This record gives sequence, structure tokens and C-alpha cells, in this order.
Amino acid sequence: MANKLKYFVGNWKMFGNQDSISILQRINKFILKKRKIKKESRIVFCVPYTLISNFAHSFKNKFIKIGAQNCHYEETFAPYTGSVNASMIKQCGANYVILGHSDNRMEGETNFIIRNKIDSAIKQKLNVIFCVGETKKEKINKKTFYVLRKQIKQSLSRKFDCSKIIIAYEPVWSIGSGKMPKTYDLIKIVKFIKSEYIKIYKNKNFPRILYGGSVNPKNINIFSPIREIDGFLIGGASQRSKKFIDIINNYYK
Repeated sequence: MANKLKYFVGNWKMFGNQDSISILQRINKFILKKRKIKKESRIVFCVPYTLISNFAHSFKNKFIKIGAQNCHYEETFAPYTGSVNASMIKQCGANYVILGHSDNRMEGETNFIIRNKIDSAIKQKLNVIFCVGETKKEKINKKTFYVLRKQIKQSLSRKFDCSKIIIAYEPVWSIGSGKMPKTYDLIKIVKFIKSEYIKIYKNKNFPRILYGGSVNPKNINIFSPIREIDGFLIGGASQRSKKFIDIINNYYK
């Protein structure tokens, strides 16, 4: 069963400065003029740590929500140079945090580390966007379902508040490549993710599943008929207001 509310989440990665807030201002202005989109969608921008406080303050009473792109698993202040924990980003005004992104997995982040990060983030009442996905090699070797099952089982716990978790399926081989899963395969994978999630939480109302991987204004219409998808995690196309607006517009055509 699909959730009616659709998510459009921008992941800015290492992009942006204080002046980049104008991008969000244009998007927010557009959304406020569209009653249907405002009612049926949730817009989130996960920005670098340096921008969270200013952006969250500026959009405190507006439609767009602000999130972080990662956090440390340690819950209290600790001697981890350069690290930021969930409490710190929450105090900056963030409502969301991306965890388990393939960029971080490739640097050695394990499912067990991700599990501790999710635990810490939920304790701070942050909404977690938990990323899962297979590499090109794993896809070729037909390990997609094995990898996804392992990522979900080892990273999630029955004690977590499932209402705070959104799963983003991002096939690593698709990110930035312009390549996407075939519609049939994508539906099958999303249904599999939901079934694995339900095994843990016994709750058919969740999870919300996003798709990420080369999403842009030209291909977004491919995803519109797929009811199983509850939204999108958008990378490079979220760094330009026109592209992001076109994605939303084209999705609702």
C-alpha cells in the first residue's frame, strides 16, 4: 500500500553556501502557489552542516524542512575530531538526517555503525532517511535481494520508532550514471524492501520508500505511475531551483 504523501528530498552533498538559500526560497515560493502539491507532498533539503542553522531558522515557519546528510553515532559530547552528533544537528534546527548513504558506506561505514546512528537520531526525534542499495558488481552477481535484506536486518531494530524511518532505495550503480532500474525490477525491489521491513515491525502502514539514482526532470514521469514509490531522494538536480521545480511539476502532470 502506498502512502498518499509524496516526498521530494534534496541531497546537496558537498554543495552550497549561505547565498544558496535563494534556491530554497524560489522553490518555497513555487510550492505555496500550488495547492495540490502543497497538500500532497513533503519537501526536504539535506544540506551541509555549515548551512543547517541558518536555513532551518529561515524556513522555521515555512513549507520546506531542513535536514543533515549524516551524523555520528555517539549521543553525547566526545573526542571525535570533525564529527557532529544527532543532538548537535537537532539543536541547529534539523528535522531529518540521511544515514547509510553509499558515499559513507564506501568509506567503511558498516551496517552496525548505521544501526547505532539510527538509534541515536531517533532518540533525538529526527526523521531518518535510511539508504539501502546494491553496487554494480552485486547486481551483476544477482545479489541485490541478499544485499538489501542484510542491510535492513542489520541496520534496523524492532525497538526503533518505525514512524520516524523512511527508506531510500539508491542502487549505487545508478547514482550519477543516468542509468535506472527497469520499471518491473524497481517495483519488485520496492515490494521486497517493504516485505522485509514488515517482518521487523509488523506494521503495514510503513515504511515509506523513496527512490534515488539519477532522478531528473526528464525521467521523473517514468516513476509517476509506480504507486509503490513514496517519493524521491534527489542529488545533483536538487542544486538548481528550476530543475527541482520541474521534477515536481512533471511528476504531478
